[in-house]
Amino acid sequence: MRSYDEYCSLAKSLDVIGDRWTLLIVRELTLRGACRYTDLRNGLPGIATNLLADRLRELEHAGVIAREDAPPPIATTLFRLTPRGEQLRPVLEDLTRWGLPLMTEQRPDDAVRSHWLAWALEQMLVDRGTDASAVTVQIVTGDQPIVIEIGGGAVHSRLGRVDDADVTLTGPPMPILGLLLGLRSLPDAEASGVEYEGNPAVLDRVGTDTTDTELAG
Repeated sequence: MRSYDEYCSLAKSLDVIGDRWTLLIVRELTLRGACRYTDLRNGLPGIATNLLADRLRELEHAGVIAREDAPPPIATTLFRLTPRGEQLRPVLEDLTRWGLPLMTEQRPDDAVRSHWLAWALEQMLVDRGTDASAVTVQIVTGDQPIVIEIGGGAVHSRLGRVDDADVTLTGPPMPILGLLLGLRSLPDAEASGVEYEGNPAVLDRVGTDTTDTELAG
């Protein structure tokens, strides 16, 4: 493990989590809980097998993750965050919000995983109709559908499908994000390949305090 060789708490933190892929490994374990090695590989497209193994060893040595045996009948090793590793969750949440303006571009080779999007939307969306009845938005994008449940002043997201969604959005992730965050109009999103079914007025229930960027494209 490389070191900045500085007596500074920030530098020492980066000694542990500053290498490429390290925080993304923590992201996967934060979002998905204990994971098999193959689960981590699937959630980290592009990482080399030997590099993932190295990063896992380094994080285990630093006390950020731990290994455990899965209960029968599954005979495999699981990786999970330790209490020390779980303390990084607020860091990931802040970086997710900080990175929103960087989502204005999606390169053709950018990988997309629905659990990344679901978590980001839960962090950024707010319920504008705290006294209104609960509504459900289904998003069909990425590798799995996403369900967003809005009600009581809270927004919750999960992977899966529902048969009775109030509105369903299907299409590329970037214009869908822009639409849900209140940064794009429905006609603009439709022009970028988004299709919807249901009551579009439901989309007025959600938005974000972030107004200084547009998710164009």
